[in-house]
Amino acid sequence: MTAAFMDLVDVTIVNIAIPSIERDLGASFGAIQWVTAGYALAFAAGLITGGRLGDIYGRKRLFLIGITGFTVASALCGLAADPAMLVGSRLLQGAMAALMVPQVLAIIHVTFPAHERGKVFGMFGAVVGLGAVSGPLLGALLTQWNLFGLEWRPIFLINLPVGVAGVVLGRRFITESRAPKALRLDLVGVVLVTAALLMLIYPLTRGRELGWPLWGHLCMAGSLVVLTGFVAYERHKTRKDGSPLVELSLFRVKSFAAGVAVQLTFGVALGIFFLVWTLYMQIGLGWSPLRAGLTGVPFSVAVSVAAGLSVQKLVPRFGRKVLQAGALTMVAGLLLYIWEAGRYGLEIHSWQMALPLVVMGLGMGLIVAPLTDAVLSGVPREHSGSASGLINTTQQMGNALGLGLVSVVFFGVVDDRLATGGAGATGAADAASPMGATSAAFADGFQHALWWVVAVLAVIFAVMFALPARPQEHTEAEAKEAEEGARGTEAADGAVVGAR
Repeated sequence: MTAAFMDLVDVTIVNIAIPSIERDLGASFGAIQWVTAGYALAFAAGLITGGRLGDIYGRKRLFLIGITGFTVASALCGLAADPAMLVGSRLLQGAMAALMVPQVLAIIHVTFPAHERGKVFGMFGAVVGLGAVSGPLLGALLTQWNLFGLEWRPIFLINLPVGVAGVVLGRRFITESRAPKALRLDLVGVVLVTAALLMLIYPLTRGRELGWPLWGHLCMAGSLVVLTGFVAYERHKTRKDGSPLVELSLFRVKSFAAGVAVQLTFGVALGIFFLVWTLYMQIGLGWSPLRAGLTGVPFSVAVSVAAGLSVQKLVPRFGRKVLQAGALTMVAGLLLYIWEAGRYGLEIHSWQMALPLVVMGLGMGLIVAPLTDAVLSGVPREHSGSASGLINTTQQMGNALGLGLVSVVFFGVVDDRLATGGAGATGAADAASPMGATSAAFADGFQHALWWVVAVLAVIFAVMFALPARPQEHTEAEAKEAEEGARGTEAADGAVVGAR
């Protein structure tokens, strides 16, 4: 839980400090995208491998290696002297997170029986919410305070004490586990899946800066060919020695296949929203990091509350309807946000954003915790590491895709508005205000990007129909309770007979 908290805080804390990093290091928008997308890309590319390594060499061992490396990479990020060093350190940080994070869900999966996992994932959801609350606030405060004249650097350095605590606690309390049968690492599979991800995400992220060159389009098309080759090779590897990087048999489990599809598209939505939202508030509206961070508090609190309630109270009773209600609730919040952003323009206040953010947060909380619960419900214990890696990979790949798409759905609109003097949906008056054409362009780009997020959530809602009506854990728990109840009745009958 400590590791999951640290990973989530690291993602959200960086978003709020992006404008400060841009000013201090003189970084371009492309470099800023790589500070976030580079982490997501390295994370996504290594998660499948990290999950499988945990199955082979021990989940506790890989967890401790990952959290140690993550802590060291955080120190390097905090000491970065230029954008290139920061991006490189973020790539290392993402790679170490890829070793650490898959072990979190895998350790939960193998440690707790099915009927107890719902409670554990409820706690996991609360930690997710706490991380979502803490990240923006910590980022805002640390950036605003400018501790020891370090500007934005404490947002990374704060990981050091948390990481050290995670290593100490992990060594003492986590029990080692691995796959029951001996497996070997599929190096060819590692190369193929990493290449496919890089060929897709890199051109998306760099394309706008480079003028969308032909090689970028060829790379993105070629990634599908490499991915097809990867699937064919994994089938061959399964027949040859039973040690593929990805257990393709997992996709025969309906709940897993559908859940992975939802994770991918949900990651795209989050990747677009959070980066664009930060740029809109701090560059478009000219708000300080502290004001932007405090504006996000209602959203984070709503996520935390809904995540805790959804797994323990709602999903056992209503099943997948809870997740679908979450998607529709997020759409309602986004539509309200789009209306308010258009209605109030550059004069919008933090309190006016509170209602749409609370609605969105409640919707997100209804999805994040129970989704993981549902996806893992039918997975065999021996493949828990591989499955956990796949779940995290698809969400992070979606996140990296979303961050890459920011070039198209946000910066594309910003560039067009600036080319026409800033006039757009916010109006010419806004463009002529003291905040200037850039502010109006960013506000228009924000609204345009939110429509994309609405479209992605509509897709998520439709895909959720493929999820099981009720997660397997809860049906197992009910069967167990019924069985225990029957045993109790039999024992009582036996006692009555004995007494006679």
